[in-house]
Amino acid sequence: QVQLVESGGGLVQAGGSLRLSCGASGRTFSMYAMGWFRQAPGKEREFVATISRSGSSTLVADSVKGRFTISRDNAKNTVHLQMNSLKPEDTGVYYCAAAFYSTPWRMSTRANEYDYWGQGTQVTVSS
Repeated sequence: QVQLVESGGGLVQAGGSLRLSCGASGRTFSMYAMGWFRQAPGKEREFVATISRSGSSTLVADSVKGRFTISRDNAKNTVHLQMNSLKPEDTGVYYCAAAFYSTPWRMSTRANEYDYWGQGTQVTVSS
């Protein structure tokens, strides 16, 4: 079992930056691909970014490409989401998630493929 805790959310003006962090409790953190998803009020949860077990491969949603960067530090059991040039439409609750794969290069954009989820952290971008 993996426990995930997000942090770093807050209120920021459009054009600003935030860095989200997700800490994992399990010693098998490096066996999981990681992802970030977000959910705005009244909308379904949507994919933001994912990273492979080793961190060698990443994928971000088209809506955040060029602005957001996902990274991980397996030695610290931590994954990060650096968010730059924030827009009001980036507002929502951001969730960290872990997906188990036997192959090191795999990652996922699908929420239903993730096994564990954090509680979420609120990100609000004002105009």
